[in-house]
Amino acid sequence: MGDAANPVTGPIGFVGLGNMGAPMCECLARGGHALRLFDLDGDKRRAVAEATGGTPVDSLAELPRGCQLVITMLPDSPVVEAAVLGTADSPGLVAGLEPGAVVVDMSSCAPLRTVALGDRLAEHGIAMVDAPVSGGVPRARSGKLAIMAGGDPDQVARVRPVLQAMGTLLEAGPLGAGHAAKALNNFVSAAGLAAACEAVNIARRFGIEGQRMTDILNASTGRNNSTENKLAQYILNHDYGSGFALSLMAKDLTTASDLAAELGLDTPTLETSVKLWAQARAQLPADADHTEIARLSEPKDG
Repeated sequence: MGDAANPVTGPIGFVGLGNMGAPMCECLARGGHALRLFDLDGDKRRAVAEATGGTPVDSLAELPRGCQLVITMLPDSPVVEAAVLGTADSPGLVAGLEPGAVVVDMSSCAPLRTVALGDRLAEHGIAMVDAPVSGGVPRARSGKLAIMAGGDPDQVARVRPVLQAMGTLLEAGPLGAGHAAKALNNFVSAAGLAAACEAVNIARRFGIEGQRMTDILNASTGRNNSTENKLAQYILNHDYGSGFALSLMAKDLTTASDLAAELGLDTPTLETSVKLWAQARAQLPADADHTEIARLSEPKDG
């Protein structure tokens, strides 16, 4: 099914043109890659096609025509599986993929389901690489995402030049390892964000101004990604517009927790985080940004 000496060529199929997918496509276009584009939302297909010079395609089965590589950027495992394998009502990507092609799933999915999907694709002579990303919308726009790849090293090598147009490639291990690493990264990120928000809200209650406490954290050992890139930018100003949904963070935490359970590990910090983010998901609007976790501990008098 190909090796490192056989990099993918030709147009790239891209499925999922949302907050992350659209700017990732723009990076690919800047890198000189021709694109075939699909999203259930026809307006998004047309908008991204106009921005990238890509070709909007009306169906998943049609998308892979002429493509050695198709990238998916979708919400979760069930959606990815339906897009790749199809449903009773609609054929999926596999109906149009040729043997020797590669599917790169850049979504955040359940690692063991990814392994199973890879096995299904292998039956058709199609390789799979999982390559979820970290960095959010700002780094998707700038092409500076952290990309965690899982899969056969030769297949990862085949798609490396394409992935590097969107960010830095970090090889995690066999198929599914990228998705495992992404879920675990988001566990650490979510715990750090929740702790930072609680610390700032306690500080404000005591009488320490929020920005001052943020500056102190960033000059001290409490500094983390959230204190540097989220508190002042999205939380203290009540903007809450990072572009990453709270529901997706909660989903990633559940993925990490499920993986730990499948491996027979006791993870009390992870389980506490799962409960906290589930509480936030239940109490906040369905479309809440993940930075709105701050509202759980925010002083009620502002």
